Amino acid sequence: MENFTRKCRLVAGGHVTEAPATITYASVVSRETVRIALTIAALNALEVKIGDVENAYITAPVAEKIWTVLGKEFGPDAGKRAIIVRSLYGLKSAGASYRNLMADCMRTMGYEPCRADPDLWYKACVRPDDGFEYYSYMLLYVDDCLSIHHNAVGELEQLDHYFKMKPGSIGDPDIYLGAKLREITLPNGVKAWGLSPSKYVQEAIDNVEKYLDKKGMKLKKRVTAPYPTDYMAELDESDLLDDDDAGFYQTQIGVLRWMLEIGRIDIITEVSVLSSFLVQPREGHLEAVLHIFAFIKKKHNSTMVFDPTYPEIDENDFKDCDWTNFYGDVKEAISPDAPKPRGKEVVMRLFVDSSHADDRRVRRSRTGYFIFLNMAPIAWLSKKQATIETSVFGAEFVAMKIGVEHVRALRYKLRMMGVPLAGPAYVYGDNMSVIHNTQRPESTLKKKSNSICYHFVRESVAMEETKTGHIRSEENCADLATKIISGGMKRSHLVSKILYDLYDEH
Repeated sequence: MENFTRKCRLVAGGHVTEAPATITYASVVSRETVRIALTIAALNALEVKIGDVENAYITAPVAEKIWTVLGKEFGPDAGKRAIIVRSLYGLKSAGASYRNLMADCMRTMGYEPCRADPDLWYKACVRPDDGFEYYSYMLLYVDDCLSIHHNAVGELEQLDHYFKMKPGSIGDPDIYLGAKLREITLPNGVKAWGLSPSKYVQEAIDNVEKYLDKKGMKLKKRVTAPYPTDYMAELDESDLLDDDDAGFYQTQIGVLRWMLEIGRIDIITEVSVLSSFLVQPREGHLEAVLHIFAFIKKKHNSTMVFDPTYPEIDENDFKDCDWTNFYGDVKEAISPDAPKPRGKEVVMRLFVDSSHADDRRVRRSRTGYFIFLNMAPIAWLSKKQATIETSVFGAEFVAMKIGVEHVRALRYKLRMMGVPLAGPAYVYGDNMSVIHNTQRPESTLKKKSNSICYHFVRESVAMEETKTGHIRSEENCADLATKIISGGMKRSHLVSKILYDLYDEH
């Protein structure tokens, strides 16, 4: 049906207009929400099952009045006008029509959409064997349905009554969003869910090697770190890439960025740095990308584990003070329409760092952080700061403000998912001046240019949303998100805090 993919005629209000065949919004739950849900599933000992809707879009009626002229593939009916009654792939509103029908189905099953992520659906449940109260979740990613429930298969089979599932698709998850999802048992006996992008990484490497074979090139073999030693991408003055190589470079940056989303967060800074040169990449930039692929070819076997184990928190690292005289009787803002918390509580931690004047050309600093729920990595960032800070103190405070903003958003999302929080979020930084200024009400600010970040973080501490504490740089995993660390014990130690199995050879 070639006419469907090229254009369709939209009849509305007496007008006939040509409409491009574009896809509008469909159900796409965020990857951050998926990571949270998998951690909660392990914490509350719930099942995780997956199902795949068959012929997803065409299960929904079309939203507009649309007709087309039948092509020769319809035989004797060719040339006739036909009214489209189903949301065929390619129609402008197909995604929205399918999502609306799925939303009606979820409400019929007793689920409600999460206000923080409308493609996560939840409902209050009680586990029959022990009376444990919790929220079950259904995560929708277009036609992929991930169920978290004490009887997850039963939930998907109930959904199958409304949306026919592909035969044999209901069961244990395997590949989800391009990574292998599996339940694992940790050395301490705790069961957790792990996400491994190894298969995606190997397929990406195969594509790179095929491209290089056409040019008579190969990936380097002896690579011990993901980035060339002493290479500074911003100072590279090598020749600009031609159109073909520039397109290849841009494609591989996109591939690497998706690797970050599904688990390879150990190369976050390297990929972030090279992402700054998508418009005019140079030969040196491409060599650096190939260096990353040579490294991950050797170290492809990584697993991001959503470990529900509670972390050991030394309360002596954090101070409780009376902030009333400085910020009044401030309290953390909690939405009044948040569902009643159910299930086990979670501990949130933020590890934050900055690299002052990291960019040698424009001297912008870099913000980096990792956010954990219990021992599970949930969110991360490596990005150049928008301002040029004149001191390490200023760059560190800007980084902490950005990290605390994300913590605030996550705390809202968790509450809207019905997840109970175990007190304030613990914020770890390795700059003593910043920690001193955020732990003691009487400390004063000497740089007015940092006043917004200064008061934002201190007020967060005053309202008991967060607590700040010092951590040695050698133990701060956020260093991986701000600095390019060459191979060695320091890198291995920091990577072990966020990933499993990375240095196992297979």
